[in-house]
Amino acid sequence: MRYLLTLTLLMAPAFAQEAAIRAVETQWAAAIKGKDGAALEKLLGDQLIYAHSTGIIDTKKEYIAKVTSGKQRYEGVEHKDMTIRFYGDAAIMHAHMRMWGVNQAGKFDDQLMTLHTWVRRGGVWQLVAHQTTKLK
Repeated sequence: MRYLLTLTLLMAPAFAQEAAIRAVETQWAAAIKGKDGAALEKLLGDQLIYAHSTGIIDTKKEYIAKVTSGKQRYEGVEHKDMTIRFYGDAAIMHAHMRMWGVNQAGKFDDQLMTLHTWVRRGGVWQLVAHQTTKLK
């Protein structure tokens, strides 16, 4: 019994960290679907590298402008099979995702492999890198 209690106490911070990343992933998805520039301003790091599956790379400013103007409109974002690894104040999130909506090329409904890098600064997690690859 004592072993289980000790193990639970040791694992609690890891579960809390993972829950925090899952929460910011949910907030990011809600912000892009809702065209919420204020939320994205807080969630995205100033030196963001946002690499789309099309090969287009956006800065934080460019990406927020696309989302809030409607040039990149997300109607849905679904995470599947999320894996999270921590390296000090950095977290790497990998997931299969479905993202759908409309962009400059027209409607899209993509199955993707997504890699996000989150960094904790001042107790706040920010997305500093996004990379997607289209799956068949």
